[in-house]
Amino acid sequence: MALKSKIRSFVAACALVVLGAGTAVAQGCDVTEFTSKNGQLYLAAENELLVNDNATAALAKLNELRANEMNCYEEGALLRLSAAVKVESGDYMGAVADLESAVNKGYVPADQIATTYYNIAQLYLQDENMPRAISYMERWMSAGGQPDRSQKWQLAVLYHKADDNQKSLRWAEEVFRQDGPNAEREVYDFLIFLYDETGQLAKKAQLLEQLLRRNPTERRLWDAIAGDYFQAGNQRRAFEVQKAMYLGGILQTSDEIMRVVNFYNQFDVPFQAAKILEKEMNAGRVEKNYEKLELLANLYQVAREFERAIPVIREAAQLSNSGEMYERLGRSYAELKDWEQTEEALLQALNTGGINDRGTAWTLIGQSRYERDDVEGALEAFRSANNRGGRGWIDFIAAERATARALQCFELRTPFLELDNERKACNRLSALNEDQRPEGCRTIDERYEIAQIAYQESGCADGS
Repeated sequence: MALKSKIRSFVAACALVVLGAGTAVAQGCDVTEFTSKNGQLYLAAENELLVNDNATAALAKLNELRANEMNCYEEGALLRLSAAVKVESGDYMGAVADLESAVNKGYVPADQIATTYYNIAQLYLQDENMPRAISYMERWMSAGGQPDRSQKWQLAVLYHKADDNQKSLRWAEEVFRQDGPNAEREVYDFLIFLYDETGQLAKKAQLLEQLLRRNPTERRLWDAIAGDYFQAGNQRRAFEVQKAMYLGGILQTSDEIMRVVNFYNQFDVPFQAAKILEKEMNAGRVEKNYEKLELLANLYQVAREFERAIPVIREAAQLSNSGEMYERLGRSYAELKDWEQTEEALLQALNTGGINDRGTAWTLIGQSRYERDDVEGALEAFRSANNRGGRGWIDFIAAERATARALQCFELRTPFLELDNERKACNRLSALNEDQRPEGCRTIDERYEIAQIAYQESGCADGS
């Protein structure tokens, strides 16, 4: 195990110092060597642990040593070796107690303080005591410990488990800077999580996009980016992400495609929304039902693509036998001024039933007939409408007819009056000889009579 190996290495290093005669190894002890008997017991215990791999035998030897009177130097060595034996046997908190005792009594050499703190931190980690583990990791760094890449990652995880995401983020960023853009995925994912937890959405988005360049087809990344824009209320950016996902073939289900359709409609691009919806219905990825056909018709009509809307509306009307949809079909034909089809569709709507405003339908039928010069048929439809619009059309046609009648009478009355004036002039010249009067006076009476008869027969003379 990694922890046992580290503790053993630590103890082995201590042993070399212990065996070095005359070396001051601890700050709180001025003795620098074992007595003969205690030295033999210590070496026997150390041999059982490091050579024979027998923690039980090593502990027995240490217990013999513990029963003897020991100087401070011997007690320091015993505590450190005892810690190693307890690690080997799985008694991590017993090992911590020994090491903390050695530190507190000043039995750990100055150049080994940092390492001891680090080992104690790892032992607390084994016991899942995060606060104490973090405390000793911080002591280790304060004592000069320089975290390598692995230790920085451990610190990031530790602070996160302790609910201190700001400090966790600091160390995770250190790892990322050290690893560079080719960092392992777990580093990216952990940093993304921490940015999210600390509300640093701009950094999160930047990292997601960087990761997306490495994995352009990974759906989870696209969803995360879109989700962040949604959360931030940036619907436009969310739409752009969804659009890119659709164009990239990532969105496949009906709900996903409809989300894109609705986005296009929301941002006033109804024609594009309609094209996508129609394409996906034809491909079978979106069910072609009345609801979807109605939406497609709406989109085309809002985009004023009436020619495209007509076959969709007709299909919807036939699918549901809906008078309302036939009415919409008639309105669409009217937009295109296809008056014959307008009347046919609206009559179908009236016969099918289910429309809310029959009067408006009749009014539009009347207009379609009027545009085809069927004025009597138009009047019949307007009377059937029995609404303000229909009555307005009836008044309009009456006024139009009155105007035409007035123009007709004017055209008949003008030449009649001109002939009447000519006849009066000829009568004033009646005293002259025949050959002295204008030539027209010879035929004025005949021409006047013909005009008078035509004027009187037209009814214009009596104002009818």
